[in-house]
Amino acid sequence: MQQDIVPFVVPSLSDKQRTQLQEKLADTIYPNELETNVGWEYGAPTWAVKPMAETWQHNYDFEVARQEINQWKHYRTKIDDLNIHFIHEPSTNPDAIPIVLCHGWPSTFYEFHKVIQPLRDGANGTQAFHVVVPSLPGFGFSDAPTSSGFGVVKMSAMMNELMVKLGYTKYVWSGGDWGAIIGKYTAANHSDNCKAFHTNLPFFLPPVPTPRNLLFHPLNVVKFFSSLLLGFNWVYGQGKTVLNWATFANAELYHGCGYRAIQGTRPYTLAYGLSDSPLGMMAWMLEKYHEWTFHADDKEGEKVALPPTITPDEFLTQVTLYWMTNSMSSSIRIYYECLHHYEMIKVTLPRVNVPTAVSSFAYDIAKLPKEWLETSSNLQHYNEHAVGGHFPGLEADELLVQDIQHFGRKLRKMNKSSKL
Repeated sequence: MQQDIVPFVVPSLSDKQRTQLQEKLADTIYPNELETNVGWEYGAPTWAVKPMAETWQHNYDFEVARQEINQWKHYRTKIDDLNIHFIHEPSTNPDAIPIVLCHGWPSTFYEFHKVIQPLRDGANGTQAFHVVVPSLPGFGFSDAPTSSGFGVVKMSAMMNELMVKLGYTKYVWSGGDWGAIIGKYTAANHSDNCKAFHTNLPFFLPPVPTPRNLLFHPLNVVKFFSSLLLGFNWVYGQGKTVLNWATFANAELYHGCGYRAIQGTRPYTLAYGLSDSPLGMMAWMLEKYHEWTFHADDKEGEKVALPPTITPDEFLTQVTLYWMTNSMSSSIRIYYECLHHYEMIKVTLPRVNVPTAVSSFAYDIAKLPKEWLETSSNLQHYNEHAVGGHFPGLEADELLVQDIQHFGRKLRKMNKSSKL
């Protein structure tokens, strides 16, 4: 272990933080709402937020979560003058593969709390991994950037440097949300080290008529242009293509990206409410944990805050980690950096030549047909699931572990003579 990699213990809430949290939750001003029940159409309703706030105030104990969290080996190390927090759980299996599990927003390293051990230990007698779970700069226990420019490109370089610093000069990347976006860029631009890429949220181009696609995937090209005339559902199947109008911040095209519009343009102004009010921050997060997750019954989903696959304690641990580190304001700035530096173009355009795997969960915020993935990546594994959503590590952990292990076994067979 390098000298500047130092052990870290996730702390308790300070006495001041506990008192402040209790006082703020006990003295909340709830907003006025329409007399008619409009469900979640206007955002997180009071009938969903208030019970969660009461649970946070009276029935949630961060010390329980902290005990679980600190079972893993935590460290911090300086990269680009920022202390970067990460979990590092090496496997004892000699055939283990290094993997980085990268979270997005509004999430933390805790999203993977159910998959770290089975991946490390090769659960069910299958592929094991050396597991690294970082906190992105500005998230959780990683330092917040103090200058502009910390977007996808910068964070990709920093995460790649972290893995190399740990001695993993060849590794697999797995992630969703920003973990998928940064991972796609890493797989395309740091392929000397990132030797394989797994994601549940693919950002790939459709089968446009490039010379390569016309040579190797002519039928996929024809099928794509047919879908433009006949519709995606008719050509690829119902629900196989979910683009949400493929817009980053244009709420006129897709109402669900309103949060991206404000976080990508005026993060400072929004941050006052999210930083000062634990209730406001929790409600801002709760909407996403409701909207982006899988509810087996759509009607029932309108009546509950969380799906049964995510417990209130799991959600509130995510919320508490943001609140205790005051990292909501710094975490949302990645949207500004990405939007203003046109980074989604840099992410989407390149083909991924390293082996790629995609786990498609039923209610993720975007889904692409297999044919698109085949033309824009070196697709080696693809699996569709009838359950799960945007946070598979919480919602469908066993399925996520199985997909990563299956991909790992395939990588091991493909690279018998190398560390992968």
